[in-house]
Amino acid sequence: MELPPYPFPQPSALEPPPQWAQLRGECPVAHIRLASGDQALLLTRYADVKEVLSDPRFTRQLDAADAARVTENESGGVFGAARASDMMTGAGHQRWRRLVGGYFTAKRMAAMRPRIEAMAEGLLDAMLDQAAPADLVSSFAFPLPVWVICDLLGVPDADRDRFGHWADTMLSLNRYTQTEIDAAQAEFGRYMWAHVDRKRADPGEDLISDLITIADSDDGRLSQIELVGTAQGLLIAGHETTANMIAKMVAMLLADRSRWERLLAEPALVRTTVEEALRFDANPGFGMPRYLSEPVTVSGTELPAGTTVINSLAAANRDEDAFAVAADMDLSRTPNPHLAFGAGPHSCLGQALARTELQTALTVLLTRVPNLELAVPAEELPRREGLIVGGIERVLVRW
Repeated sequence: MELPPYPFPQPSALEPPPQWAQLRGECPVAHIRLASGDQALLLTRYADVKEVLSDPRFTRQLDAADAARVTENESGGVFGAARASDMMTGAGHQRWRRLVGGYFTAKRMAAMRPRIEAMAEGLLDAMLDQAAPADLVSSFAFPLPVWVICDLLGVPDADRDRFGHWADTMLSLNRYTQTEIDAAQAEFGRYMWAHVDRKRADPGEDLISDLITIADSDDGRLSQIELVGTAQGLLIAGHETTANMIAKMVAMLLADRSRWERLLAEPALVRTTVEEALRFDANPGFGMPRYLSEPVTVSGTELPAGTTVINSLAAANRDEDAFAVAADMDLSRTPNPHLAFGAGPHSCLGQALARTELQTALTVLLTRVPNLELAVPAEELPRREGLIVGGIERVLVRW
């Protein structure tokens, strides 16, 4: 029997694939075929996904000889960053999180809000100077996280465009050729290696300078490769996902005008709206792959060692057993224990930054452009194809 190709197609950019609900109800551990042609197992229930992401027997050793290849090409992207070191697995990962995680506190990210707000205001000024309709993706949603990441890393403003291209290429599912992926990774590696050297000679007030101080102290052991790998991980995990989420969140709210109007009337709902948009996202991309190091039983199914499991966070976030009326977008939903940032020891280190960016972007748009609306029907919004992360190619808006 031919296995269904994964990721599944969507009816539209804002609608979930019907397979999610079907598999949650009938086949919570499903056989699928990846873009590489390799086979894997897909998990779609909330309880299963949360359990697997917290279970150390499911590892990130996706370069094991019998692990399924996620993409058609070998990429240095979100699943391959820093493989030259041990920073993504076991004790090495725990050490890396201890050293880097202190930078990404909610308090420290909140302190960045004024700078993020100023960046958002500047981008919006430029967009509003154009004649409507304008593309919210290219004018606002895509550049804002690039600017934030470059600011965080101490990268000059003139290099922002290069970072956006590198992020896209290193997240390729089947959008770019192997030659293009190799070139992007090599260019990024050379750039960041030289950038770390410059920061070592002339440190500033940025993450790389801080990490160099840690790396050069007696109690830290971050190598040059690990510093470059950290920067790469921040770029590919922190830019593309947040950029796509800004565009998708605004599209969700404008697709049903009553949602946007409610936020205008109750701006205090911005925080819970961001959380609900993260949960409700029907276009998140691939999910989180894990490699099974020993036999484990999930939902009554025994999985043999050597199995590659894909955890669909978005399908889990629509599980009726975990969320009341999960198919509805409830802007005041609380509590909201969604899995958009993962779970367990590999949960997203930069989630406080992502939340700050999303909340700030939404607040600026509501304040500055209260009459914002989609310039095309929601069902005609084009999906971004061929990348590991999901997204919308263009969101045409008018005001």
